[in-house]
Amino acid sequence: MTLHLELIPILSIAAGIALIVTPPRSMRAILAGYLIIVGVIGIIQ
Repeated sequence: MTLHLELIPILSIAAGIALIVTPPRSMRAILAGYLIIVGVIGIIQ
């Protein structure tokens, strides 16, 4: 069993976490959540 990770989902998760950490959080929280979800789905598939 090999683990194959693609770059786009990992970058998406990293960008989402970076957006959560930086203020202001209103619109960035929504975008960060989207990026994290896309990243997780990309890694799972």
